[in-house]
Amino acid sequence: MTCVALRFDADAASADAWADAMLDAGALSVDVADPAAGTAAETPLYGEPGVTAAARWPVSRLTVLLGADADPVSLLATAATSIGAQVPPHETWTVPEQDWVRATQAQFAPIQVTDRLWIVPSWCEPVDASAVNLALDPGLAFGTGSHPTTRLCLRWLAHELRRGETVLDYGCGSGILAVAAGRLGARRVVGTDVDPQATATSIANARTNAVIATFVLPEGLAAAAPDPFDVVVANILANPLVLLAPALAARVREGGRIVLSGILAPHAHEVVAAYAPWFNIDVWDEDDGWVALCGIRRRV
Repeated sequence: MTCVALRFDADAASADAWADAMLDAGALSVDVADPAAGTAAETPLYGEPGVTAAARWPVSRLTVLLGADADPVSLLATAATSIGAQVPPHETWTVPEQDWVRATQAQFAPIQVTDRLWIVPSWCEPVDASAVNLALDPGLAFGTGSHPTTRLCLRWLAHELRRGETVLDYGCGSGILAVAAGRLGARRVVGTDVDPQATATSIANARTNAVIATFVLPEGLAAAAPDPFDVVVANILANPLVLLAPALAARVREGGRIVLSGILAPHAHEVVAAYAPWFNIDVWDEDDGWVALCGIRRRV
């Protein structure tokens, strides 16, 4: 379907109001982004539950998608009136019809994690057939291997996991870490997530990769895996990790290891402090401002 696109800039205070007004006026979708994305002036925004952060960039670029028969200037004027603003400088162009599935797939190529570990979408051929190639497609559950926090965990598994160890993937998302652990020689793999969609996706991804693993909601974890694990991996966020410290510590056997990611470097000390009563723990590696911690469970 051919569409019309409209683009304009708004300040931080009005960006959300403009987006809502354009949708109310009949827009099909509104994308809000940093105008400097991809440049040295880009302003990254990260969010943590319970932490106040900037809601928008100082200037936001809105790209509005409209139906082919829409009048973009009229819709923009209607939106401006509804929020009591002036019509901003803007540009429009025609978006030709195309195969959106192929266009989306073109954004995802094989990702090399280490010399011996790759993430390969199903529509791509492996770059190195002799490597451990994880077949994984982007989907509803978090975790495709492209985010620094996921890469950190995958690198740890590739370099540090010992064949025959048991692994718990806590907050499994797409199941990518559990699948990687299985392919890298773990004896038993269990994953858990609060989202039923995540556990369903993880089951499907494990099956695709011929990995035997168990995926359950948190309330089913004790029954599915009553014994502590050799390795627990949790790629979540700093605040939930702090709250989960006692529960995750109880899942690691004495002498076992815990790997924590989803942590922005400035928050690493808070997470280290939360796990210090049970673990000798420190930063293992860093990637683009995110860190992974690794700890060894002490007798307490």
